[in-house]
Amino acid sequence: MKTQYYTATSLDGFIADSHHSLDWLFQFGEVPEGSYPQFLSEVGAIAMGSTTYEWILKHEINQDAACSQGWAYEQPTWIFSSRTLPIIEGKKIHFVKGDVRPIHKEMMKEAGGKNIWLVGGGDLVGQFYDYGLLDEIIVQIASVTLGSGAPLLPRSITNPPLKLISAKTYGTAFAELRYEVCKHDD
Repeated sequence: MKTQYYTATSLDGFIADSHHSLDWLFQFGEVPEGSYPQFLSEVGAIAMGSTTYEWILKHEINQDAACSQGWAYEQPTWIFSSRTLPIIEGKKIHFVKGDVRPIHKEMMKEAGGKNIWLVGGGDLVGQFYDYGLLDEIIVQIASVTLGSGAPLLPRSITNPPLKLISAKTYGTAFAELRYEVCKHDD
């Protein structure tokens, strides 16, 4: 069981542009023969921040979405937010706030031996990292630069550095890097 951050980023390290848009990413369509289907099959619990959840509501679920898709996850999902957010009825969604450590323990129990996916954003993932709970970072790097926006992971990780496990290309637009997060001393 691992706690993993799986995401896409621009070459200059942003997961969304300065307007919270992912249009830069969606221009590529589906990643050819990407790792996402296999990755998702190994996930037993999901965590995301309120900005990510609201983006999903606006762009994939609500009636004003270009093509309403519904909630995409079967796994129990924890939404970290200090605000009251809309509820999606009939889905295993838990709204939580505060320290990530007790929630991580709960997620581990619910995951049934499968991995925990930290969808994002970067600051939430950073909180898991701060407490030594992040095991792996899997990042799809797209062949664009954004100049500014939401950073991939707003933390300094230098000592010990991340350990590169694998690097793979997908088509002509993506490189996937997989890193082990070496545990840091407090």
